[in-house]
Amino acid sequence: MVEYKKTLLMPKTDFPMRGNLPNNEPKMQEKWDAMDIDKLQLERTKDRPHFVLHDGPPFANGEIHLGHAMNKILKDMINRHRSMTGYHVPYVPGWDTHGLPIEQALTNKGVKRKEMSIAEFRELCEKYAMEQIELQKGQFRRLGVRGDWDNPYITLQPEVEARQIEVFGKMAEKGYIYKGLKPVYWSPSSESALAEAEIEYQDKQSPSIYVSFAVKDAKDVVPADAKFIIWTTTPWTLPANLGISVHPEFIYAVVQVADTKFIVAKDLLDTVAKELEWENYEIVQEVKGQALDRVVAQHPFYDRDSLVMVGEHVTIDAGTGCVHTAPGHGEDDYQIGKQYDLPILSPVDNRGVFTEEAPGFEGIFYDNANKLVTEKLEELGALEKLTFFTHSYPHDWRTKKPVIYRATPQWFASIDAFRDELLTAVDNTTFTPAWGKTRLYNMIRDRGDWVISRQRAWGVPIPIFYAENEEPIITPETIAHVSQLFREHGSNIWFKREAKDLLPAGFTHEGSPNGKFTKENDIMDVWFDSGSTHQGVLVERGMKYPADLYLEGSDQYRGWFNSSLITSVAINGVAPYKGLLSHGFTLDDKGRKMSKSLGNTIAPVKVMNQMGADILRLWAASVDYTADVRVSDALFKQVSEVYRKIRNTFRFLHGNVTDFNEATDRVAFADLREMDKYMYMRLQDVLKAVDAAYERYDFAAVYHTVNNFVAVELSSFYLDIAKDVVYIEGYDNAARRAMQTVMYDTLMTLVKVLTPIIPHTTDELWAVMGMEEASVQLTDFPAPVEHEVFTELRAKWENVIALRDEVLKALEEARNAKTIGKSLEAKVTVYADSDEAAILTSAGMNFAELCIVSDFVTLDKAQAPAEALATGKLAIVVTKAEGEKCERCWSISETVGESEAHPTLCKRCADVVENYYTDVE
Repeated sequence: MVEYKKTLLMPKTDFPMRGNLPNNEPKMQEKWDAMDIDKLQLERTKDRPHFVLHDGPPFANGEIHLGHAMNKILKDMINRHRSMTGYHVPYVPGWDTHGLPIEQALTNKGVKRKEMSIAEFRELCEKYAMEQIELQKGQFRRLGVRGDWDNPYITLQPEVEARQIEVFGKMAEKGYIYKGLKPVYWSPSSESALAEAEIEYQDKQSPSIYVSFAVKDAKDVVPADAKFIIWTTTPWTLPANLGISVHPEFIYAVVQVADTKFIVAKDLLDTVAKELEWENYEIVQEVKGQALDRVVAQHPFYDRDSLVMVGEHVTIDAGTGCVHTAPGHGEDDYQIGKQYDLPILSPVDNRGVFTEEAPGFEGIFYDNANKLVTEKLEELGALEKLTFFTHSYPHDWRTKKPVIYRATPQWFASIDAFRDELLTAVDNTTFTPAWGKTRLYNMIRDRGDWVISRQRAWGVPIPIFYAENEEPIITPETIAHVSQLFREHGSNIWFKREAKDLLPAGFTHEGSPNGKFTKENDIMDVWFDSGSTHQGVLVERGMKYPADLYLEGSDQYRGWFNSSLITSVAINGVAPYKGLLSHGFTLDDKGRKMSKSLGNTIAPVKVMNQMGADILRLWAASVDYTADVRVSDALFKQVSEVYRKIRNTFRFLHGNVTDFNEATDRVAFADLREMDKYMYMRLQDVLKAVDAAYERYDFAAVYHTVNNFVAVELSSFYLDIAKDVVYIEGYDNAARRAMQTVMYDTLMTLVKVLTPIIPHTTDELWAVMGMEEASVQLTDFPAPVEHEVFTELRAKWENVIALRDEVLKALEEARNAKTIGKSLEAKVTVYADSDEAAILTSAGMNFAELCIVSDFVTLDKAQAPAEALATGKLAIVVTKAEGEKCERCWSISETVGESEAHPTLCKRCADVVENYYTDVE
């Protein structure tokens, strides 16, 4: 008996069906390390235009989370695409290392900070930070992220700190740096000032009180026995009250309630009356806010005046229209207090505890004082109403504890001084998504001056000296000297040496006749650290500046995007980036923020250990990262199914071209069959769509385009049809070589365009393919090809596919009716009008092959029998094909038995066997 199975050209490939990614990816990464893949790709592209994505540094503390993974994968996909499409792409990963979390981590480990010098404590901080970097570096590399991992940038590196000092010095030289006593966000839990970027909002329950202030000097404007009513949710700030603010244009009503007269904004009277449960009240006088200017009220529990002032900041959205004003505890309060020459009173210390400036409350934590202040007001008859409510309140984003506004001497960077330049820079930046522009523009437009000083130990010192007369010293000479010292020794030298030993040799200053100097003890806001890396990394390393792209989470519009913009525009007049791209946060499948306390976190390391990094990367490509992204184990399983389909398609394609020599067996486009030309055209369409999607950072479009092409157009159409040709025909058959040509190009295109997303898998395949280049990463995307016939071909084949779909529908109906089993058992008779018939019978068109049936007949639609299935434009009858089943190709044919030598084969198969397999027994 002849074994015809041996005459079939079945797929042959060493590319395994199962990826076994958790085990094989680390081996692939070892291979990349051994060949120094990053160095090779940089050498290959050294003469190309540069593309620089400057890495926003993650904080060096703890294992990476899913947000970290998504961020780094997005960056890597962009860099890999650009390096394969005409650019030289150096990528330097970085880390942010200064700040409170590391100080807290050491405290939690039992380090006694107070028992050592600041310099010694800082050395422990550095050691801890470097340990965390090594932990995170290993996990980032496990993701397959390519970059200069042996030479990353770290904000504690001496050269980075030296550049930061230079940035500070240039800003100071331009007059942008100043010291002021202003209310700033103050974190009692951190004992430090905070910038806006370090604030997050959480719900908090607060008291809501209405308090009356008796008129002391009415200025003949209001009754002498009237009382102003203020509303506040921070009773603890009343010891610092120095005034009451009213709006100059609002009308204020003097309201008689029983025996008492109260003053409130007329527009809020009904609301206040309801809140204070006034049953009978009467307006006895109306007065414009401007007329109340400098009326004097009596502080409710101190022998102190409370000055009535007029200000545009007063609103009638809530409250009484009479605003409690404490210049030491609020930005608006501070501004109007300055206008009226009020002192800046802030009777709270670094820990949030009242000082002697708040008699009766000394030593009390501010939040605990709310109750005591309220009780004091009630005792004195000044408390008109007390309730409690829950509202959004600013918290320290590190300690998660509430913050306060507190006036302290701080160093600031002026934003007003160059706000217009900043806004112009925003206008000149490209944003993805587009709404990011409005967000950053409004933040810059509305933000106050930047508080850059922090009362901490672990950070870059503010390089300011003080003369004997306390005058600050910031000169180009001192800045250059300190910068050089930091470059040589690191910033810890600031805490190891006395001021005189940090100044240039022989330095003198008129404010220090005795030659004595002191130094600033505060450090810089960590956002100044990372915000200066455009100098510490890009300029320091001779990279492209401004960078082409900054890419971070959407919270960085107030953080790194913001601080980097300020420092760069301040010293160079341009943004440090040409484009900004932001991504959302990772949420669980219920839309909740992932947190350890909820137990809903998914560790990237766990996903990689169970499924592989390429699954994580494919997931990152599949989602709309510009919004918040929901994540679940079920979603990863869905993505792994798509990966399996892609991998199997790779395997099928490669298995069917292993006997194809691209140099000698390629069929010219003009000689391809029409179906092959159509698929070649669709491949070019996909290539163009994918490349354009990469260009606009739309990885989900890449994912969906490729997935659809693989699942629908390849697996369910072309590759399914191809089996009857590439398995059955002789090895050098023209139709087979035509299909192999298209398959080869499809394989080469897909393996390259998917390399930015799943590089471990594509490089595994590349090695199996035995290509000349050591890695697919060292190749370029193919250039899309265009042929004149594409337009005509596309129009015709839209109709061909539509007609094929009608036939497939009829086959499915016949299968359901048990008329046929497999489609090769079928004979399809199609009844069509002339237009459709012309397509079905056009030269070179083989609808039996397209539909994988054994016989296909086209007749005039007028001849359609009553039982024909109307599917749309066609009427179709499906019957059993006439003839016998060919043992080799399984088609039903009346030619089976015609060959005496091969009586169980159809004529086509018999001819193939006789011509190519004469030795088969």
